[in-house]
Amino acid sequence: MTAVLGKDLVGLEHLSADQIRLVLDTAEPFKEVSERPIKKVPALRGKTIVNLFFEASTRTRISFAFAEKRLSADTVNVAASGSAVQKGETLVDTAKNLEAMRIDMVVIRHPSSGAAQFLGNRIRSNVINAGDGKHEHPTQGLLDLLTIRDKHGRIEGLKVCLVGDILHSRVARSNIWGLSKLGAEVGVCGAASRSSGCAGSGASRKQSSGPTC
Repeated sequence: MTAVLGKDLVGLEHLSADQIRLVLDTAEPFKEVSERPIKKVPALRGKTIVNLFFEASTRTRISFAFAEKRLSADTVNVAASGSAVQKGETLVDTAKNLEAMRIDMVVIRHPSSGAAQFLGNRIRSNVINAGDGKHEHPTQGLLDLLTIRDKHGRIEGLKVCLVGDILHSRVARSNIWGLSKLGAEVGVCGAASRSSGCAGSGASRKQSSGPTC
């Protein structure tokens, strides 16, 4: 992570609009890499990244692995099942043991909200949140923002409705924060028991007991 963005990416809540735009603008040219015959660039050559997944995952884990390899990083995949975590090793113990091997970054997915921030405060390596409990999933939120911007050419002024189990969705929270900061008008739609209490700065909040927005 650059000094402009800080050491870790744990959520979009505390990023400014300019920081989010910087991430999107930096990501834009990398889309072309996936269309090349040789899908590889040296952006992360020499960097070692540990994918530390305490929850079962297929799409997110594979997405990170593909991105890391296409950016030429060296990667290590660690799952809670079959690791020392099952013998009582704590999250920080695991990360510090890995950090002793001179890693550069940890990508963490964890069932507890705040786990990414907790880890980032305790190790020197960069920490990327790949989803923590019901808190946030910032990388998925950023991908959604990039997709919307590519489709519409802008985000400011758009009206966006998020539909589903908003209350328990970490992706929805990241989308609400990101869309709101970039000037979109955000609404949520779902059963009242599944959409109340959603976070969102300046977001329009709509709740419904039925399937209407």
